[in-house]
Amino acid sequence: MPVLTGLDVLARNSFQRLKGKQIGLVCNQASISRDIGHVFDLLLPAHKAGEFEIKAVLGPQHGLFGHTQDNMIEWEGVLDERTGLTIHSLYGQYRNPQPFMLEGIEELVIDLPDVGSRYYTFAWTMALCLKACEPLGIPVTILDRPNPIGGEQVEGTLLRMGFDSFVGQYPVPTRHGMTIGEVARYLQATFFPKVALTVVEMEGWERGMYWEHTGLPWAMPSPNMPTVDTAVVYPGGCLLETTNLSEGRGTTRPFEIFGAPFMDSWKLADGLNALGLPGCVFRPLPFEPTFNKHAKAICGGCQLHVTSRATFEPILTYVAIMQEAIRQSGLHDASHIKRDSQFMAASAETTLPGFAWKLPPYEYEHDRRPIDILAGNDWLEPAISNLTPLKEVREQFESECREFAPERSAALIY
Repeated sequence: MPVLTGLDVLARNSFQRLKGKQIGLVCNQASISRDIGHVFDLLLPAHKAGEFEIKAVLGPQHGLFGHTQDNMIEWEGVLDERTGLTIHSLYGQYRNPQPFMLEGIEELVIDLPDVGSRYYTFAWTMALCLKACEPLGIPVTILDRPNPIGGEQVEGTLLRMGFDSFVGQYPVPTRHGMTIGEVARYLQATFFPKVALTVVEMEGWERGMYWEHTGLPWAMPSPNMPTVDTAVVYPGGCLLETTNLSEGRGTTRPFEIFGAPFMDSWKLADGLNALGLPGCVFRPLPFEPTFNKHAKAICGGCQLHVTSRATFEPILTYVAIMQEAIRQSGLHDASHIKRDSQFMAASAETTLPGFAWKLPPYEYEHDRRPIDILAGNDWLEPAISNLTPLKEVREQFESECREFAPERSAALIY
């Protein structure tokens, strides 16, 4: 049975449930159908025919068409010349929908991709939409999409309130094993009970499916998410953003490739492979990023190759990578260095002779450390810095995921 997204299901019924309404649409460039039709374009004929009216279109981080490259690179809304519709930015002056954006809207339709990791901001844009619509009495419809890394495995830390940010607003494990519609159900049940939520469910999707099993076309949901393989490692690989190790931005395999000028590729690969981490191997790979950290510098590093998705533990694996980098290069203090906001090649932090934690700002947080923001707690950094045995780290991950299990079970659809 072919997998149909919520968009496919809604389109099959000629968008009947939207007829006669004034709607808002939240989407990005990856909001496509099985036949590679963009939700915007699929809705336009009915809009032009007067069957319903698209009052406004809202886009998340990276822009409606994925044109902005990195974190904290904002974009502002425009009037779309092709359609005459107003496009509002939810990653610019505002990150939450403003009343003027929602004026006259009778239903907000959200069709956003997710990649199964808490840090990925589109689910939090959705959360802010739920929060904005609740007091205004605007119903919200989510067009569900597959979790590209499956809906069974759950791993990592559970975000603690007080460590909430734009890359994690509510308690969810790092790798949550839910679809974006299921995340919406959890958020509505727990935090926004008065919002009228409808999830247009997929057809044919099963929890054990990775993206390739769905037969759906892959459209990059963001500029540094080029493949499903990227999404598989991303729950762990994103943690490198909080360090002076390159996470492979500026290469064609971001988050799979990592390293720094102060690392030795072969020594790093040998050290990591000796750990016997499940479901992966490390290949020595010197590389030269074209932009971002260590741009135009030769980095000693590795490419991570996932050999078994069933046993691969992305967050634990990247904890091990950071610990090995500390063993081999030392742990260095960056607090005396004048920082640039993007931690780019021009930043003196990248010239340190060994591993260092990035200091604020990061994702609009100017006080808390980036590692604490992504971890959702303040215990993971010392566990990495002090080389806590991986067995103990895994046990803590498992404990926190068990804590979330009842809420997750209640939200599951499939």
